[in-house]
Amino acid sequence: MKGIRADLHLHTAYSDGSLTPEYIVNNAISKGIKLVAVTDHDCMEGCNNFLAATRQKGLLAVSGAEISAYCGNVKFHTLGYGMDENKFRLFLDKLYKGSCVRAEEIISKLNKIGVEITLNDVNLCRFSLTAPIHVMHVANALVNRGYADTPFRAFGKYLACGKPAFSSACRPAPEETVKEITAAGGFAVVAHPARIDLDGQALYDKIKSLKDSGLGGIEVYYSTHTNKETDYYNKLAKSLELVVTGGSDTHHPVGNREIGKPEFFASPELLEKLKID
Repeated sequence: MKGIRADLHLHTAYSDGSLTPEYIVNNAISKGIKLVAVTDHDCMEGCNNFLAATRQKGLLAVSGAEISAYCGNVKFHTLGYGMDENKFRLFLDKLYKGSCVRAEEIISKLNKIGVEITLNDVNLCRFSLTAPIHVMHVANALVNRGYADTPFRAFGKYLACGKPAFSSACRPAPEETVKEITAAGGFAVVAHPARIDLDGQALYDKIKSLKDSGLGGIEVYYSTHTNKETDYYNKLAKSLELVVTGGSDTHHPVGNREIGKPEFFASPELLEKLKID
């Protein structure tokens, strides 16, 4: 038994993507995917519309979020599934307020190096003003103001770690993130571990220590993981008794990430963790 084909890492326009719930649902169905999850950065704003769209089409779904946790200046993104939004609300509010502080710091740093950009420029790039400000909103604003020709080049020139306007202000630690997810009744998973900029032993130690905070899984199957990395994290998950998950991390209708790639099948153990009957 392979289990149920799933894609548990998808983004909408509420964070740094451009997908609509309807696009995700229709595309997933066309590819034979049976279970999907929206995991926008630091918010669950799009989950209700998404879940309504999946119910209408008979697609299994779980609500989620990808929390942009950091170890110092190192991204340690953490996926959470099935949180009770009422119990998770204080943490989500904290993330929203933190994004505003961070955006102001980034804009101030940009202004100091002669880049003329305002918060209003950034807000014009946001799909929803009630969802957190994402760094890619700033990148899009930089493109609109003529400082780069693509958001990714704007990010690489100004906003990435080590660049003049980088900020990790108000980012939660992985430990806090995992505890908040589990306290809200959710299932916590390390996102795309091969993209975490820690050496092998440090990453292993961090993942192992997070089990004490409630970590339950590792995103083994991921769009940019090599076969070698997938094999390694499969073995790591088994050794630490963590559940294997998978997702494409698709943000846009076109690009190098496609809904349902890589192919992933959710095990009965994972379905139980996600509360899927």
